[in-house]
Amino acid sequence: MSLGKIVLGTLAGLAVGAMLGVLFAPDKGSNTRKKISKKREEYAENLKEKFDEFVDAVSAKAEEFNETVEQEIEDVKGQVKEKFKAKA
Repeated sequence: MSLGKIVLGTLAGLAVGAMLGVLFAPDKGSNTRKKISKKREEYAENLKEKFDEFVDAVSAKAEEFNETVEQEIEDVKGQVKEKFKAKA
């Protein structure tokens, strides 16, 4: 299972648990709605931060992969040129 799926699943579970806790806590409806709104904003911000970290990590890996592929291509080009020079 990928790190992104684990993070999203964990955050979703935390959000659902917090919402249920707020809904079942004895309080006035208006206070409960305010708490829900505040928690929603907190979780949305946290999710955005985690998603940004995930995107940064994926981008870094893609960049690393791209550099590796480019280096391999250059190596193969050099080998091909050497083979042609040796045959000439």
